[in-house]
Amino acid sequence: MVGRPNAGKSSLINALAGQQVSIVADVAGTTTDPVQRAIEIHPIGPCLLIDTAGFDDEGVVGILRNQRTRKVLDQTDVALLVLDGEAENIDKQWLQLIRQCDVPVIVVLNKVDLLSQPENVAQRIQLKLGVNPVLVSTATCQGINALRQAIAQTAQSHDDERSITGEHVQPGDSVLLVMPQDRQAPKGRLILPQVQTIRDLLDNGCTITCCTPDQMEHSLAALCEPPALIITDSQVFEQVHRLKPARSRLTSFSILMAAWKGDLDAMIDGARAIDRLTPQSRVLIAEACAHAPLAEDIGREKIPALLRKRVGPSLQVDVVAGRDFPVDLRSYDLVIHCGACMFNRRYMLSRIRQAQVQGVPITNYGVAIAHLKGILQSIHNS
Repeated sequence: MVGRPNAGKSSLINALAGQQVSIVADVAGTTTDPVQRAIEIHPIGPCLLIDTAGFDDEGVVGILRNQRTRKVLDQTDVALLVLDGEAENIDKQWLQLIRQCDVPVIVVLNKVDLLSQPENVAQRIQLKLGVNPVLVSTATCQGINALRQAIAQTAQSHDDERSITGEHVQPGDSVLLVMPQDRQAPKGRLILPQVQTIRDLLDNGCTITCCTPDQMEHSLAALCEPPALIITDSQVFEQVHRLKPARSRLTSFSILMAAWKGDLDAMIDGARAIDRLTPQSRVLIAEACAHAPLAEDIGREKIPALLRKRVGPSLQVDVVAGRDFPVDLRSYDLVIHCGACMFNRRYMLSRIRQAQVQGVPITNYGVAIAHLKGILQSIHNS
């Protein structure tokens, strides 16, 4: 949601969510930081609504708000430009900025219940901005269902319908998932990449067997024939690679995420930078989620230990989490990113582009570990 202060962005996000999510007040500038709310919008499924601060604030604080609003565009699949009948002149530059960022946009004329002739205002907006707005009123809920439909249609028209495993399996294939359940695994549930991969395999008509690494041999013996594909956690690559049948292809959840959420070729190319690291090099580890790290954390402990074992103990490794990501990456010799299961593809691609523009190699956890273990080429070829 983007628009000038008091255009009704917070009211609109509350109307779409069906509950009080954002604080609503008549005072301009009530929303100071992006507010997020996860909801379901049929038929596209889970969505994240982001309510941004008004983008024509003045002063130092206003500049910071504008910068944060601009950053939101890096993770936006569909932008809603919210107008209230008085903003068609002000917001034209922001419509252009949204389009320059290659973000599909829906123009929303809000507060139509307060306008004597909303159709005339909509016509003026169409003439000045070249877009027919969706007319809504958050006070009366007029047009909210039509807006939901417009969001779904716009999102689906720009969705490339990528499958996590579709290029690697055929209907009827047997797939073995090797999933460690160590202290890092959330109690009582599976981590998101595992859940997403299982659902994708079911959609592709596959038969799925799940096991922990210590039960892999038993699970293979219980199958009538070797699985067509084995998907493992990156941390047990060596063990799984050693036990896998020759006929079975092997990959990891993290490598699948690299292809689904980002650019696998760029990640493989970035992993080669590991061979160029020196004891004086600096590496950035980037995690998408801001989980509380426990012992043997893959990003904070295991990958740095593997790197220092190869390069030397003086290698500097920095860690950032969530949406904390340096604007200037040029002081780093390599960025190693997680699988980005918590990000949408657009946001992950924006980070890859940011690194590439600055000439900094970027790879991800699974690709980096496979390279460090010396089995990346065999996995990639399979």
